[in-house]
Order: sequence, then structure tokens, then C-alpha cells
Amino acid sequence: MRILYNSKDPKHKLPFGTLTEGQKCNISISIPKSCQTTEVKLVLLCEDKTPAAEVFLQKAGEEGPYEHYSCEFALSTPDLYFYYFRITTKNESFALYREGYDRTNMEAGELWQLSCIPADFHVPEDFRGAVMYQIFPDRFHSVGKCDLAGKLQPFFVHEDKQDTPCYLPDERGEVLNCDFFGGNLRGIEKKLNYLRKMGVRVIYLNPIFKAWSNHRYDTADYLKIDEMLGTEADFRRLCRAAHKRGMKIILDGVFSHTGSNSRYFDKENVFGGGAYHDPTSPYRSWFEFKDYPQDYTSWWGIQTLPCVREMDEGYLDFIINAEDSVVAHWLRAGADGFRLDVADELPDAFIAALRKRLKEVKPDALLIGEVWEDASNKISYNARRRYFTAGELDAVMNYPFRLAIIDYVTGKDEGRGLAECVMTIAENYPEGVLHTLMNMLSTHDTPRILSLLSPEQPPEQKEQRATFRMSETAMETALLRLRAATFLQFVLPGMPCIYYGDEIGTEGFGDPFCRSYFDWQRTKNNPLVHFFASLAALRKTEGALLGGDVLVESPASGVICVKRTLGDTVLCATVNMSHEAYTQEAGKVLFGERFAQKDGNATLEHGGFVLQKIN
Repeated sequence: MRILYNSKDPKHKLPFGTLTEGQKCNISISIPKSCQTTEVKLVLLCEDKTPAAEVFLQKAGEEGPYEHYSCEFALSTPDLYFYYFRITTKNESFALYREGYDRTNMEAGELWQLSCIPADFHVPEDFRGAVMYQIFPDRFHSVGKCDLAGKLQPFFVHEDKQDTPCYLPDERGEVLNCDFFGGNLRGIEKKLNYLRKMGVRVIYLNPIFKAWSNHRYDTADYLKIDEMLGTEADFRRLCRAAHKRGMKIILDGVFSHTGSNSRYFDKENVFGGGAYHDPTSPYRSWFEFKDYPQDYTSWWGIQTLPCVREMDEGYLDFIINAEDSVVAHWLRAGADGFRLDVADELPDAFIAALRKRLKEVKPDALLIGEVWEDASNKISYNARRRYFTAGELDAVMNYPFRLAIIDYVTGKDEGRGLAECVMTIAENYPEGVLHTLMNMLSTHDTPRILSLLSPEQPPEQKEQRATFRMSETAMETALLRLRAATFLQFVLPGMPCIYYGDEIGTEGFGDPFCRSYFDWQRTKNNPLVHFFASLAALRKTEGALLGGDVLVESPASGVICVKRTLGDTVLCATVNMSHEAYTQEAGKVLFGERFAQKDGNATLEHGGFVLQKIN
């Protein structure tokens, strides 16, 4: 008989998930009577695995062949902890570890994780469960002409919006990213009513500050809107128009590096006074030169992206601390928060300082970090990150959910992997963070979700991928998978984020093919647009989808069941990706496809899904 302990089961641990400092936690473990146990203790370790505390468990009763041992304790210091059990019997003493997802094992296995977060850590309620929409500004919509007199050269603007973004390298083997389609801030403002009808409440904009490239991750001036996009007045007007419609605007904060062609580094000698040509420049201390000026530290070795020394006093003052710092300036101009590019490359102290200032200027602003893994235990550059245990980030981009959903709907996972992924993240993340996660299926850094879900093998060469479009048969399969994946995206905890164009069935592989111009003709009478809008509408009426507790299980091979509970309301979302029909007891159906009701049951065919209220 196995010793029973599952940290996700309320019979064994209350409360579920993370603790706040000083909050009481109850742990209970069930040990076979045949072990003749004499002592049980919980051994808490600090994140570096050094001892933190030992808590003795007392015998709390018996049930059948098991004895139950329990304890109550509280953690006084926010931090990341790990734990295991030390069990002593009449004949031996051994350590008990976690085996796999929910089992135990003697003397070998993994430690359980337990995060303790600051008691004053709170995530803005307005973002909880909101529908988000990501826009790559140059490729969304254009209204009027912008003054391009100050636009960094060289560049060109496509005359045909249906062009494929430039992807071929030049004679030096470089892809310059200097081709534009002319999307601008007035164009985004023009489409706010479209987004509102889609149920969007949060708009995340890829970088909008002056830069040379079309992606603008090579910032040239943090305090100026790129000329191709418009002016600061256009931005302020966009924010006012969005706020009037109940929407919020999140900006991309690119603070780990600047552009080499910027007023700060100024390698091309366009601005004057930059660090590259002037050793007395006020920006000189921002950058790390190994051999001035030619040899400098750059982001991933890309010479056009010189890294900054984030903790340099002058840089900290400019970005965060000054009265009209970059953060303060754009929050006062109307922004409602920032998404931090490459958050795991920013020092914890920098993120903490930025969040502090952000909340001082606008207490209900949101700070999201780009983190590709489980952010609760992330190790970056040999250091454990403290995004949550130090209360640094309100939320992160949720790549773990994305990968798990894709594996599930494409048949690589029969459901157990998705269930375990969701419940592990739910256990490891603070409750407020969980309901504000940026849950996306596509981004500017990934292939379009529709292309990923095609059963056809994509071409290997970039030249072939540029023009490749899936067959009609493959499209049917991809759309079936997309609808199931999007359904899951909208019923799981967090903010479902639509990457512009996914709602009209845009295809495209990796950068730059995932960054094509939005085809507005395809929004007309498009059933996929209606599908996305209908799912978003559910979040206006069903509070359990915004912030309810979550339980995800795989009751049968290929089947996923997501339960969301809020008070007396229980919603059950079921998806069947197996190739056999799946039948379950039916409740009040709120939404679904490819299912049938009969005799009090709901039967889902392959690709079917249904959301029901079961009490």
C-alpha cells in the first residue's frame, strides 16, 4: 500500500496553492497502519534547499487501513519553499517524496513546492478574466497619412496590403525589417468599435516608440511615438477613446536593450551625443563596452540591439524614478500598464522598482512579464526569480497553457498532460495572478495557431513557407482544432488573448509570416469572428469564468473536463478530441458545438465541446 499525499487535494492540503505570509496551512498525510509509524514531520527547505523549518504532524484519526497525521503552520517570510516528509517507524526512518503528478515514493522523487507571497500583494481587479487583444501596430489598420519627415532611414511602405512581409536577407545576409505597411494609432482607434463587439476589454500593443525597424523592439526614443504610427496626441486620443468604451491599453516595455540607431547609443551618428561616438555622453554609463566603442554587449549577440545596464543610476532615473520618467509619462498619457519584454533578463530589483513606481502613478495599472516557463520557480542566469514571492509582477504570458492546449487538440496528449499542466500552474501561482494570466495561442513570436494546427507537414524552406497555404481538407481539420483550442482558452482561468487576425483565420508561420497585414474584408459574415465574440460574451454573464476556482481532469482518453466554481455556481466545460463519442450527464447548456442532447445526457463527437451549468 502506498502512502497517500496529494498537495492538490483539499483532503491533504488547505488552502490550495500559494500562501500569504502569516496565513495558516493545514497538511494531512495518510500512512498505512502496517507501517507502525512512530513519528512524522514535514521538512521545509528554502529555495536553495537549505533547511528552513521542521513541523511535526500529530495522529488525527484512522480510516480503514490508514492512519491520518496532520499539522498546522504558517510562514512568516515570503519566499519559495520546498518540502518533503520524514517518517519514522518501529523499524526504519525514511524520506517521502513526490512521484510524478500526485503520487508519493520513498527515498527517491521530487520535492513539493510551496510559495509564500507578501500579504500586501494584490492584482488589479479590473483585469481579472478580461478578454485581451494583441495588436502588431504596423499591420492592423491605417487611417490618413502620418508625417514621416523624422522617420529613421532607410524604410519603404508596401503599396499592397496583401504583400508578404519582407523576409529575404540582403547582400550582407541580414533581414533588415525596414518594410512597413502603414498601420497607425488612428487606424487602431477607428477599429475600437469592432474590438468592443468582439468583447475585448484589454488591448496590448507591441512597441509604439520611435524605432528604425517595423517591430520597434530597437527603441530609438522612449519618449516619442514612432512617426509611422502618429503622434503623442494620437496616442492620448486613442487611450481616451478606449477608456470611453471600457477598454484598457497595455504598452510593450522594452527595457533590457535599446536600438543601436537611437539617441542613447547612436551608432549611426544620426542624433548626436550618443554613447557610441561620445565617451562623455550622459548615456555612456548605460552600456557595457568591452573595447570602446566597437566591442559592446548586445542582446543575444545582435549588434543592432545593445544591452543596457538596467541598474545604472542614470538609466533607472530615466525609465522609472524621474518625475517625467518613461513609465510615469506614458501612464499619465493614458496607458494602463506595461508588458515587460524578456522579463527574465531584467534584474529583480529593476522590476520591483518599476512596479512600485507604476502603482504610485496609477494604482490599478497592470504589469505583465514575458516568461516562457513556469514563472513561480524560474531560474534565469543562475538566479531564482522572485516574480511572485517578492510581489514583482501582476501576471505573466502563459506559454505553458498554450503548449499544453496545442498538444491536446493535435492528439500528442490524450488529456492528462493538459490537466496536469493547468493544475500545476494553478497550484504554483498566486490566485490573483492565475486569473490575470495572458493566455494566448499565437503571438508575434510564434507561428499562427491555425498554421500550427494543420495536419499537413509545412515546407522546410522559408521561401516556400512565404506562400504556403494549407489545403481545403487540412483547413477543415485545423479549424476544428482551432475552435476546440479557443474554447479551452476562454474557459480556463486567466485573460484569453486574441492575436490580431486569428479571429478571421489568418495563416502564417514564424516571423515575419505571423505578422501580415490584417485582411479586413474577411471580417464580413465570418463565422469564426462570431465564434470568438460569442465566447467573449460568456465572460460578461458567467462570473465563474472570470475568477472561479478551477479543477481540470481527464475522465477518459482524449477528453478534458474543466470545472469552474464560484460560490454556488458550478460550470463544467468538456472537450472531446478522441475519435469516439463521449457521453456525460447534461446540465443547462450555455455554449457548445458538435454535441447532441438526449435523455438527460450530452454526447460529444470528435472535436465537440460544451459548457454547462450543473447547478
